[in-house]
Amino acid sequence: MKKHLIFASLLLSSILSVAQTADDPVVMTVAGVDVPRSEFEYSYNKNNTDGVIDKKSVEEYVELFINYKLKVRAAQDQRIDTTTAFKTEFAQYRDQQIRPTFVTDADMLEEAHKVYDDYVQRVGADGLVRASHILVLVPQKATKEQQEAAKVRIDSIYDALKAGADFAALARKVSQCPSAAKGGDLNWFARKQMVKEFEDAAFALQKGEMSKPVLSPFGWHIILLTDRKQVEPFEFHQSSIMRFLEQRGVRDHITDQKLTALANQSNGTLTKEQILEQRADSMAAADINLRYLIKEYHDGLLLYEVSNQNVWDKAAKDEQGLERYFKKNKKKYKWDEPRFKGMAYHVKTQEDVKAVADCVKKLKFDDWNEALRTTFNNDSVIRIRVEKGLFKKGDNKLIDRDVFKVADVKVDSVKGYPIDATYGKLLKKPQDYTDVRGLVVADLQEELEKQWVAELRKRYSFSVNEEVLKTVNKHE
Repeated sequence: MKKHLIFASLLLSSILSVAQTADDPVVMTVAGVDVPRSEFEYSYNKNNTDGVIDKKSVEEYVELFINYKLKVRAAQDQRIDTTTAFKTEFAQYRDQQIRPTFVTDADMLEEAHKVYDDYVQRVGADGLVRASHILVLVPQKATKEQQEAAKVRIDSIYDALKAGADFAALARKVSQCPSAAKGGDLNWFARKQMVKEFEDAAFALQKGEMSKPVLSPFGWHIILLTDRKQVEPFEFHQSSIMRFLEQRGVRDHITDQKLTALANQSNGTLTKEQILEQRADSMAAADINLRYLIKEYHDGLLLYEVSNQNVWDKAAKDEQGLERYFKKNKKKYKWDEPRFKGMAYHVKTQEDVKAVADCVKKLKFDDWNEALRTTFNNDSVIRIRVEKGLFKKGDNKLIDRDVFKVADVKVDSVKGYPIDATYGKLLKKPQDYTDVRGLVVADLQEELEKQWVAELRKRYSFSVNEEVLKTVNKHE
C-alpha cells in the first residue's frame, strides 16, 4: 500500500511540475527555490486588498516578498521546521482546514435524527405538558408547627383560586418559587423532569384544570395545567438540533471516529495524522488557494519563530544592547514636556511618609516595588497604597497638584489612608533607556531587522524574471 502511495505522490508531483512550467511560469528564484507566479499573486493580492492602508505596487512588493522567502529559508536551515513543537502547531493550523472535510451534511443529519429519536423516546407516550404552579415551601426539617402553618397557607391560597382569583397574579404575589416572576409558568416538561409527586399530579390533569394542594419534598404546590402536546415532527426541531450539535463539537467527534476507522482499515500502515496529511496534500493539489493557504500557515510559523530569535526577542531581552543603543541615539528620544519618575503614595501615619522615601532612595527604580511590598505590605496589615511609574501631566491627580503644580486639582482621598505624598524626580528628558524602553526596543528591532536582511541577501542568491513579473494579475 505504501508503494502505491509513494508512486501516486511522485506522479502527482510530476503532473504539477509540468502544469507549472506550462501555465504557471517562475516569477523568481530565491535561495535556489523557484517561486511560481501563482504563489506570488496569491501573497500579493491577499496583502494588498482595497482596505489595506499601505498598499504596495507589484514592484514594491517584490522586495518584501524576497525578504520573506529569505527568512523562511534561514528558518529551514536552522531546522526549525523539524522540531516537534513546530510540527504540532503547524498540523493544528492545517487541520483546521482539513478536518471539517471528513464530515458531510448527511453525517450531521444522521446525528440530528439520533438526537431527535432519543428525545422522543425520553418524552414517551404521555408527551409534554406545560404547567404553572404556586409553591409554599416546607423546610426538610420543618417542625410540626411549620408544617401546619404551610398547610394552612396553601389551603387559603387554594380557596382564593376557587373563588376566582387570577392564578398568575396570585403566583407573582405569594409563590415561593423563582417561577413566581413569570406568574408561576414552568414552561414545557416531560416525565422524569420533575419530582414524582409533582409529575404525577401534573400529568393527571386536563388542559385548563387545576389541582388540589400537592405535597412534594419541596413543599405544597397548586398546579394549573395550561397545555399539553406530543413532540412535533423532526423538521420542526431540525434547526435547533443542528445548532446544538455544532455547539457540542459533534463535527470533531465524527471526524475522530472516521479517522480511527480509516486507520484501522489500513491495518496499521497509516496513523490518523498521516491520513490527515494525505487528505491535505490531495486537497491542496486540487485547490490552489488551499495549497497556498496551507503553505502560508507553514511559512508564517517559520517566519515568526526565526524572527523572534533574530530580531524581536533578541532586542527585547538584550538589556546591554538596549542601553548601548540609547546612549548612541539619545537625540532621538525627547519629550515635549517633563515627566515625573517616581510614585504617588498614601499612608496612615505621618511617620510613614518619610519611611517610604527612606526605603527606596538608595535603590534602583525597578527595585522599588519589591522593597515597598516587603517593608510595608508584607502581612495582613496594608500600610501604604502606591502608584509607581513615569508620569506626564494629566496621568495622576496627586502628582499634577504636588509636582506639576496644576491649579484647582481635586485629589480623591483613599479611604483609610488620609495622608498623601509623592517621591521621585522631575525629568526634562529621559535619563536612561528604561525611561523610553518601548521606543528603544522598537528602534533596536528595526535596526536588527535591517542588518539581518542585509546578511541574508549576501548569504543567499535570488533573481527575478522581469518578463513574468510584468504579467502578474494580467494573464488569462
